[in-house]
Amino acid sequence: MTKYLLTIYQPDGPPPDDLDLDKVMAEVGRLTQRMQEAGAWVFAAGLHPPSTATVVRAEKGDFLTTDGPYTESKEHVGGFTVVEAPDLDAALEWGRELAAVLAPLPIEVRPIADE
Repeated sequence: MTKYLLTIYQPDGPPPDDLDLDKVMAEVGRLTQRMQEAGAWVFAAGLHPPSTATVVRAEKGDFLTTDGPYTESKEHVGGFTVVEAPDLDAALEWGRELAAVLAPLPIEVRPIADE
């Protein structure tokens, strides 16, 4: 079985006023439960806004620390789920289910390199 990262991309800024966030989170909870029951769920987390990020770089034997996200963008990683699946098709099915719950947000499905 291979682990896959299901990355959730979302636009910067607060959610739209017409979004029922409680309903969406309840649907995410139900999907997570199905993933757990199927033995696919490994780990999931939401992230704070990109403005809370700190970037650390090693330069000439020293470290440079800067505030803010690594790259400026209109979209950012808002959260992720790690699943274990027998193949890409199975991982994509979980990605489709997550995309359906979080529409219109895109979900990137990417295999995790061998441990």
